[in-house]
This record gives sequence, structure tokens and C-alpha cells, in this order.
Amino acid sequence: MKRTSEEATVEQWARRATTIRVIGTGAMGRGIAQLAAAGGLTVELADIRMDAVVNATEYIGGMFDKLVRKGRMTAEEAEAAKGRLRPVGEPLTPFQDCDLVIEAVREDIDTKRELFTSLEKVCPKHTILVTNTSSLSVTAIAAALEDPSRVAGLHFFNPVPLMRLVEVIPGARTAGWIPDALADLVRRLGHEPVLAPDAPGFLVNHAGRGLVTEALQILSEGVAEPADIDRIARDVLGLKMGPCELLDLTGMDVSQPVMESIWTGFYTEPRFRPSRIGRARLEAGLYGRKTGEGFYKYVDGAKQEPPEVTAPAVEPRPVWVHGDVREELGALLSAAGVEVESGETPSDQAVVLVAPFGQSTIEAAGGLPMERTLGVDPFGEFFTRLTVMVHPGLDRDTGRAGLAALCATGRDVTVVRDAPASVAQRLLASIVNVGCGIAEQRLARPGDIDTAVRLALGYPRGPLEWGDHAGADRVLEILRGLHRGTGDPRYRPSTWLIERAALGLPLTETGTAPCDLTT
Repeated sequence: MKRTSEEATVEQWARRATTIRVIGTGAMGRGIAQLAAAGGLTVELADIRMDAVVNATEYIGGMFDKLVRKGRMTAEEAEAAKGRLRPVGEPLTPFQDCDLVIEAVREDIDTKRELFTSLEKVCPKHTILVTNTSSLSVTAIAAALEDPSRVAGLHFFNPVPLMRLVEVIPGARTAGWIPDALADLVRRLGHEPVLAPDAPGFLVNHAGRGLVTEALQILSEGVAEPADIDRIARDVLGLKMGPCELLDLTGMDVSQPVMESIWTGFYTEPRFRPSRIGRARLEAGLYGRKTGEGFYKYVDGAKQEPPEVTAPAVEPRPVWVHGDVREELGALLSAAGVEVESGETPSDQAVVLVAPFGQSTIEAAGGLPMERTLGVDPFGEFFTRLTVMVHPGLDRDTGRAGLAALCATGRDVTVVRDAPASVAQRLLASIVNVGCGIAEQRLARPGDIDTAVRLALGYPRGPLEWGDHAGADRVLEILRGLHRGTGDPRYRPSTWLIERAALGLPLTETGTAPCDLTT
């Protein structure tokens, strides 16, 4: 097949590119420079302060030495990488043969526009101008230039050498060949590029709203406490870090403005609606680890976490398990020495256990005696943590007997308030639905959505992959139950999800589009 002129341009630029200039020598600028020098590029380090350039050069050299001590670089490779670092000082120092400029200056649109306007006047015509902005519009930054077609975004994540994902962000007027050329260069450096939209949150921060905004919604409803949500997220969903401890790590001073900017940037889309809890904590200075208190308190840097639930001291009572999960949950309880009734209906003394999916315990109980009925989340198939859901009509003594029986299994147990879906179900459904919304709006390709979330956010699966693993029809059931039970439009299912659940298509596939019939 004959290559197009654009494909040839991409290949020529990516193969020819040997020199870049990094403007800004903070943490991001240093990380980008280290990655590029290690990857074989000559890196010109620039900053308005020459002492900052000198310090950054020494710091990066020290990082290469550390990698040698750890056996991750040879001494020869480290010396060669150091030799590719060129401290030039002033950002507008005359350019000779620079293929790419990456700015990593402070996150202020006027500062970036002024810099790019000046760069346009002094850079060679073939030089691509790139912003490492994490939140500002690439299109808005480029609008100040006479030729905005040469401007794009490359959003690296901190720490740059370790975080393999890079978002490639074309602006509205970026030349068509540039995103592919930048993606090829990122691959040369050993990182993974994904094409991200020039929209609020780009791709990663947009997709990440599913977890944290739903966690804050659960908190605001009084369904569960921060430690409850985090334990469920880690043990049931398999996340490395729960949403509340994640917010404490990033800092509410960073996270709340991002949540609010994405919500307003998408014209108050209900799925991204921030919480009053986040705003209140921001104003109170409860940022998280950096201030010593957020959702948790920190003593000498160590998170203070409440103890796990323990079994109450009560007289044992028989347990009757609803038919849907009688085999799995009944076997678990029996193995722990709990008396499990086998009749079609519970005795007058039995604790009744139901397993709601996409509905509340009250809905799942049907005609069962409500005062003796507890909900147990079936998500995760009872292999790890057990989540117990308590409704207002539950008899206290019966509830404590049920809790004691579940604790006897040896599983950790979390007790939460009953709601139209369990905590784990809500978090997962929100993650998947937001990912489906990104695909539905064609903001990113399905594969890029999943890759971005896995690499940048550390989820065990991308949102679309996760939805396929859980079952699109099951995720849809959860969302419809939440929408029906709360009336909140944040839970309306994405059309992408609805269609694929109905057709039996994977969420990870685009399927047939109108253009497939006309081209």
C-alpha cells in the first residue's frame, strides 16, 4: 500500500528528531529531561533562572548515578545520557536545530500563551511546540499564535520516568500529522502514548471522576465512612488505593478544583457533579497527607485507620439464606459452624440474609420478614470482604446475631447503610459508565481509555474491560436500579452501555459506524 504524504511526514520527523528543549526545571521538567536524555535525545534545559538550570542538570545526573548503583543503567549509558544534557539557561536562547520544545512552566494560561507567542518568533519552522499542561485547554493556549497548527499537548505524569503513560493532546487546529509523530517519539522513549481529547480533564482525569465523585456521593448520603469505602474498594474491587485515601494523597487543594473544573467544563453534567463535602474540606484546609489531616489523620506520616469490625457477643441464632446465593454463602457459613436452615422459608428465629444486586435490601427482601433481614453484597462472590447492608426497620438484636454469624467466617466485614446498590456496585458502575460516556462521545478510542486508566490510575482493568468482565447487562442493572431508586440523573446509563448490553457486543469494541457504509 502506498504511503500518504502525511504518513511520510510523521515517519521523517519522528526518525529525524534528535534535539528537544525543555523549558521549566521543576519536578515535571526534570523528569521529562531525564526520560528524553536516557532515551537518546539531546536535551536543552532552559529556565528564566540559570541557577535552576544548573541545579536541575546536577539533579538529573545524580538520578543517572543512582540508576547505575541499582543496576538499571551501565556506567557508560549514564555518562552518555549526562553528555546529552545541555544547560542553555534563558528559554529563548537562539535555536539552532531543535525539533521539539516542551514547556513545563507554571499552570497559568497567560504565562503559557506569552511563552508560546515568543517561541513562535524564534523557533525554526519545523519545530513542534508542546505544552505539558495538566488541565488547561491546548486550543486556548495555541489561539494566541499566528500558526496554532504547530502546537499540541504532551501530558506526562509524575514521576515521569516511572509513569509510563503520556497523553497526546491535539488542539482544534493542530496539524493532522503531529499527534502521530509525537506518539512515535513517546514510544522511542519507552513510554506508552494515548490520544486524548482537548476537553476538561483530557482522558485520565476525566475517566478518574467515576471513582472519586461516587465515593463522595456515598459519603454525603451517610451510607458509609471513608475507611469503609476504601476497604471495600481495595478488597472487593481490587484497587491498590481506595478513593478517600487517594484524595488524601493528591490533596483536596488539587482534587476539588479539578472536579469542579471538569463539572463546569462539561456544562454541569450530572455524572461529574462534585460534592459539598469536598468543597467544605478544601475551605477547612483538610487537604490530606500534606496537612496531616484529611479523610484520615496522619501521625508522623502514618495513616490512622479505625479498627476492623469484630463479632458482637450474642447468643448464636440460625441463619436462612435467600435462594439466589444459598449455595455459596450458605456453604461459607456452614463451614464456619453457623447453623444454616435449609427450608424454603425461614423459621421464626432465623436471621434472614438476602443478596441485593442493583437494588436495596428492602426491595430484594420481597415478602420476607423485614425486621430480621440483612443485606449482604454478592459482588465479589464472598471471596474477600463481606459488606453488610442495614435498613432502618432491622431489629437490632437480630442484626447483631447476623453480624456475628458473618464474622465467624473469618472474612473481614464492613457494615454500611442500605441503599439502592452496594458500595462496591456503585463504585464499579460509576467507573464503567464514565468510561462508556467517553467512548460514546468519541473523545477517545476504547483501547486508549482502558490503557490510560490502567497505567495512570493503577486500576486492575480499564473501565470498558472491567464492564465486560462484570457483564454489561449487570452494570446496566445496577445503574438502572440507582436511577430508579434515587431519581438522580448522575446514574443515567450511557447509550454506549445500553446498546452493547442489548446487542451482546463488548464494551471495548466500536462496532459498525455510519462511515463504515460510506467509505
